[in-house]
Amino acid sequence: MVAASGLALPRVAAPCPARTRGGLRGGFARFAPPVALPPQQLRCCASAVDDGVVSAEASKPRFPRVVGMGSKLVGCGSAIPSLSISNDNLSKIVETSDEWIAARTGIRNRRVLSGDETLRGLSIQAAKRALEMAQVKPEDVDLVLLCTSTPDDLFGGAAQVLTEVGCTNAFGFDITAACSGFIVGLITATRFIKGGGLQNVLVVGADALSKFVDWTDRGTCILFGDAAGAVLVQACSADEDGLLGFCVQSDGNGQKHLNAATSNDESILSNTNGVPGFPPKKATYSCIQMNGKEVFRFAVRCVPQSIEKALEEAGLPASSIDWLLLHQANQRIIDAAANRLDIPSDKVISNLANYGNTSAASIPLALDEAVRSGKVKTGDIIAASGFGAGLTWGSAIVKWG
Repeated sequence: MVAASGLALPRVAAPCPARTRGGLRGGFARFAPPVALPPQQLRCCASAVDDGVVSAEASKPRFPRVVGMGSKLVGCGSAIPSLSISNDNLSKIVETSDEWIAARTGIRNRRVLSGDETLRGLSIQAAKRALEMAQVKPEDVDLVLLCTSTPDDLFGGAAQVLTEVGCTNAFGFDITAACSGFIVGLITATRFIKGGGLQNVLVVGADALSKFVDWTDRGTCILFGDAAGAVLVQACSADEDGLLGFCVQSDGNGQKHLNAATSNDESILSNTNGVPGFPPKKATYSCIQMNGKEVFRFAVRCVPQSIEKALEEAGLPASSIDWLLLHQANQRIIDAAANRLDIPSDKVISNLANYGNTSAASIPLALDEAVRSGKVKTGDIIAASGFGAGLTWGSAIVKWG
C-alpha cells in the first residue's frame, strides 16, 4: 500500500515485540565465576599488540555478570565546532535569506567543523563530559557505541574514541542509522546491559554532515550542522529500569527520498590488460539528496505513531510525558508531533535554531543542554524519537537519572 506521502508502508503496522518488565525473569541467573586456566593455556587476541598498549589484565572479563538488569541514564555531555555559520552567511553563498530559512525550518545558525577539528575530537570531548557528570571512571566502561554515519575513518571510529577517552576495559563499535542512530544506540546499550550483564555503556551520537552537503543547493545546505553528544547508561535493579518502552522501525522503500549514495569515478588504472569491467571504479559518496516534502510528510505521520506505540508498551498516557525530545530536523515537524500528542510547547525541548540538523548528535546535544540548564531533572520522563534516512525511525520512553 502506498500512503499519501508516497512511501510504501505495511497495510497494518507491525507491533513492537512485547517485553516482560519487572524483576528477574525465569532462566536468568548470576553467572558462575570462570574456571581458572593454567597460565600456558591463556590466550589474548591482542598478543601481537605492544604490551605497553594493551595489558593482559585489560583482556580479562570483569565477572560476575548479572543479566536481567535494568538501565538508567546517569550522565551526558556534548561538544560543538567553533565555527558558527548564520543564515546571513549562507545568503552570501546561495539565493536565500534569514527570514526564508527561519520561517521554513526554525534554523538560524549551525556549527561546522573547520581547521584541525575532527568528528573524533568532538566525540571524545562529549564522552569525557558524560563520564564526568556520571562520576564514572573511563576504565569502568564496558562498551562504547559510536552512533554516526560520517566517521573520520570508513571502517569506523569507536575504537579510537574509547582509546583516547581511556576506556581501557571496553569494547566498541559503530552504529549507522543516520538521524535515528542515537535512539538505536541507546536501545542497544540497554539490551547489552540486560542480556549481557554489562555495567556501564557509553553511547555517543556524532555526525559531520557538512562534509556531504552541496553548499550550492539551498534546499539542503541550510539544514545541516556538526556536533557530538553522549550519555552514560548504567545498570540498575530491574525495579529502577529507566527504559520504560521503545519502538524501532524501518522502511527501505523511502530510501529514494533521503540518501547519500555512492558514485563511481574513473578507474585508477589505465591498463586493464583486456579484462572487461576490471578494476572496479573508485567509489565516492555523493552529496546528500533529499525530497524535503516527502521526508516532512513521513516524519509528521510516523513519529507520533512511534511514540504512541512506545507509550503503549510503557503503559503510560501521553499526559505522563514531562519532556518531548525529538530529532532536531525541522521546527515544523517538532510542532506537528507535539500537537498530535497534545503536548504543550513548554514541554518541548528544542535547540534547532542554534545548531540545525546534527543527525545522530541532535538528541543527546539537546538533552545535555536541558540537563545542565536545570530544565530536565532526576525522575523526569522523556519521550525521545529519532527519524531519518533509511528510512528509519524509533522512539524511547526514558526516565532521566
